Amino acid sequence: MPTTAVTIRTIRRIFLASSAELADHRREFEMAIRRKNDLWIDQGAYLRPIVWEDFLDALSKTRLQDEYNREIRQCDVFVMLYRSKVGRYTEEEFATAVGQFQATSRPFIFTYFCDSPDDRAAASAEDLQSLHSFQQKLRALGHFQTVYSNTDQLCRHFGDQLEKLAANGFVKFERDREASGGGGDHSRHAVLHGNGAVAQGDGPALGAGSVLVAGNHRGPIHTGTRIDTGGGAYVGGNVNAGRDFVGRDRIVAQGVAANEIGALFAPLFRAVSEHAEPRSQAEARQRLAEIEAEVAKGEQADDSRVGRLLDGLAALVPGAVASLVSTFASPLLAAAVGPVTKFVLGKLQAP
Repeated sequence: MPTTAVTIRTIRRIFLASSAELADHRREFEMAIRRKNDLWIDQGAYLRPIVWEDFLDALSKTRLQDEYNREIRQCDVFVMLYRSKVGRYTEEEFATAVGQFQATSRPFIFTYFCDSPDDRAAASAEDLQSLHSFQQKLRALGHFQTVYSNTDQLCRHFGDQLEKLAANGFVKFERDREASGGGGDHSRHAVLHGNGAVAQGDGPALGAGSVLVAGNHRGPIHTGTRIDTGGGAYVGGNVNAGRDFVGRDRIVAQGVAANEIGALFAPLFRAVSEHAEPRSQAEARQRLAEIEAEVAKGEQADDSRVGRLLDGLAALVPGAVASLVSTFASPLLAAAVGPVTKFVLGKLQAP
């Protein structure tokens, strides 16, 4: 039997921050990540957990904490666990992750609070003050902690979040299998005579004169002198579509028409005007205008920027969240909604 190799195409780094009091929880969390890897690695995806125990205690040219912070800036997901206190280094790690997210829309940040009254009863006043101070900072950021009472709840909740991230394109499952011992060129070719059809692999069957365009393409695609869609539209001669090509169904190639985007966003502007605090009106409308301008670019829209603007607008005007989600459910914005925007929208819809 030939052996099968799987190429890892997606690696996602998960930084786990917590104080020493939650060492057992960190170990359980790492085990849950490794179990997820057992399911995903055969599909070309690997999650790499990063904890402070991974670092050498050798003398660093700067602070050892600087090494942790550098790793945080490179990670894809930041997870923080806390219970009866938040140490200054753990809080510094959180601040580093927030700063990186604000600059680049990465990493995704999750905060988990272990609700253990017994531990808090034995904690010092200084420790409890650090906890309350950190929770106030979270509220000011518009970020809400997830409460858990045991490691099963912690791991199950984060596992669900990983699945949502994967569904929104954060992890791409691809398999690249190569049979050993069969070197040489494995490309497949077919010559078609007459009006028959040939199907290769799992793809469609193509008849004589057919053209299949799959995947993402940029630049010109030459198909000869005509395009025949089988009844929806027929084009003869040379074709040069600078914006829209309209056949039986409309296909928008680049951007969204100004009148369409304006009509779509009008209810959202009204919702923002109705629900924003007077002191926040100008900022909220500015953010919304920036969102409208960005998504109007269609496929050229900056997904990270759209996600960041949506997150900020929702925090600024919570009463407009329902209208915001409804607006982005429109098929008209499908081309501008990437994995970051989908994740933010999913978070806003979560109960």
